[in-house]
Amino acid sequence: MLDHVFTDAIGALRDAMERAMLERQAFEERFQTDILLGDVTWETSYGLPGEGTPPRIRADLTLEWPTWSQTAYRSWYIDEDLAEAPSIEIEVSFRIQRLSEQPDLSGLLAALPADSPAVGPERLHREGLTTEALHNAELTSTEWSAEVSYEGTYELDESTLADGSVLDDHFGAMGGWVASTLVKLGDLTFQFLPSSDDES
Repeated sequence: MLDHVFTDAIGALRDAMERAMLERQAFEERFQTDILLGDVTWETSYGLPGEGTPPRIRADLTLEWPTWSQTAYRSWYIDEDLAEAPSIEIEVSFRIQRLSEQPDLSGLLAALPADSPAVGPERLHREGLTTEALHNAELTSTEWSAEVSYEGTYELDESTLADGSVLDDHFGAMGGWVASTLVKLGDLTFQFLPSSDDES
């Protein structure tokens, strides 16, 4: 495995989700590099066990390693001064999908806190809410979805750069928070369309 603080962060977040007994959506995982800007992004999705395919409710997680963070990390790695601490951009999106009717948005927001638990010294902050309506070709049925995102920045100080195990402690609370949020959303009274598992 590549020895890099960003891959340490990916491992810490994945371990937190697995400790929370969440089910990884394997085909939704991506590790990408922007060949023009140099940013590196890791994306994955988790749902509650037994949710079906696709899951009614899922969490989409994104970690982004900007190119300037790599420059700062490289400078520190070759024993230069750490002029600017590198950081990881974090986004967690909670998505409710396969809805058979337009969701109650106020009830959805009421179930979600304004901020996440602490991720190291920082918290992720709730952003706006997005809804989607997918119509079939004959316009006889509509599948609704709603998504709420939390975003924030995790800054890596020298102690974290020197000992990547610190990331396990800082990212550890995210597993329980994501799992409990998925359960809260699952307890809301939404009407869902059948999953592809039910139709087979």
